[in-house]
Amino acid sequence: MTFTITENSLVKDIVNELPKTSDVFKKNRIDFCCGGNIPLTQAVAQNGLNMDSLLEELRDVFAKYENTEKDVEVWTDSDSNTIIDHVITNYHRVSEEELKNLSPYVTKVSRVHGDNHPELLKVNELFYEFKKELIEHMEKEEAIVFPLIKQLADGTVENREEAINMIVELEKEHDHAGEILRQIREVTADFELPLDACGTYRLVYARLEALEGLTFMHVHLENNILFPRYIA
Repeated sequence: MTFTITENSLVKDIVNELPKTSDVFKKNRIDFCCGGNIPLTQAVAQNGLNMDSLLEELRDVFAKYENTEKDVEVWTDSDSNTIIDHVITNYHRVSEEELKNLSPYVTKVSRVHGDNHPELLKVNELFYEFKKELIEHMEKEEAIVFPLIKQLADGTVENREEAINMIVELEKEHDHAGEILRQIREVTADFELPLDACGTYRLVYARLEALEGLTFMHVHLENNILFPRYIA
């Protein structure tokens, strides 16, 4: 996939193709929702922006998208320290950023459209439950369990049974996070958009589905590649 965004690309088309570009437009006060049916040239002119700088910001988002996991099987031959560092950099930090950036959109859509689409109120509730649990989970991994796994790997762990029990506990937390995501998918009817969905509504569903994919890959690397090295 190559970077195809040009100064003539429509703002709405860019967001539809790469939902995370909405953060760039929001930062630069470009209306990508109701006013998104304009080319970048017009958006830049209306907001007194620099086209080269804006395209560079959009290119950075594209580069991050391109660098997402393409072949997880390569990690089966990697040592545990390498996998842990990869998970922290490419899943923990990325998930934290996305949860932070997506939150105001989820809140806005539920507030504006919740009366006509009550399922959005449930989505809002589930999203914030998921956000809280995933952040706490990642903090525990980094502060406690990942250091124990590194000690298991080099044979310096003091209490092997306790360390393994902590890993099993993480797997249970993964199951619960997966259940929350399943409920979000169920309540949104597999992210099916209603006919009256605005641009922000579409953005929320697209990014929730992408967050689901990011989380599933995160869990796959841990449950299916890293953890089985230490638990039967």
